[in-house]
Amino acid sequence: MTHHPANPWVRRSRPQPRPAMRLLCLPHAGGSTSLYRLWKDLLPPEVEPVLVCPPGREDRLDDPLPDGIPELVADLGRAVVPLLDRPWAVFGHSMGATVAHELVLWLLEQGHPAPEHLFVSAREAPQHHHGGSVHLLDDDALAAELIRLGGTAPELLAMPEVRQLVLPAVRGDYRLIETYAAAPAGPVPCPLTALVGAADTELTAEEAAGWEKWTTGPFQLLSFPGGHFYLSESPHALVDVVCRRLLTPA
Repeated sequence: MTHHPANPWVRRSRPQPRPAMRLLCLPHAGGSTSLYRLWKDLLPPEVEPVLVCPPGREDRLDDPLPDGIPELVADLGRAVVPLLDRPWAVFGHSMGATVAHELVLWLLEQGHPAPEHLFVSAREAPQHHHGGSVHLLDDDALAAELIRLGGTAPELLAMPEVRQLVLPAVRGDYRLIETYAAAPAGPVPCPLTALVGAADTELTAEEAAGWEKWTTGPFQLLSFPGGHFYLSESPHALVDVVCRRLLTPA
């Protein structure tokens, strides 16, 4: 995995000068690039995965979290601009889906080309934004919430040293998404696919289907077996779907 010290936001395990497509992959609240660790071996050579690493995790533990989603999006947007010299798409999971939508809008506002596709995973559409107060929980309750969602191994969260590393970013990200205004500037001018786990208790089919409002292009809602972290349970099937949408001519 490579990244330039001047651009700590991205990790490029297979850097290519002229790929057919670059796919930006954004993690969930408190998540890291490990969410997509298998994708580099599942994506075809013509699709270059670009994994986004927000502040507060991995080698960015000391980097401060932004004050809000708009600041996060602007910082990320400036970091990925050099990669938009090739056709690109973006996949965001949970909180990452919200950030992905806002990122596309920010880049368009700055005059950059639209993506070929926007994938929003395990996230309700903005008009159904839940908000919440998870970021106000104490460490025990916050760890319990992570275990309930299924994205973190319970045995890891039982280790004080792991909690000390993981929970600050989790709490910070929950603060960002739970205080998010949920008022995007508008729809995106590209195809949008919403993806959900059939057993995900964090959103309803109606909330996921609401993403259709946020594109002027084709929309599709797809369901996979599993819960909120279905993408870790069915990575091959998911990546196959993503590739078919990116590489099949319209």
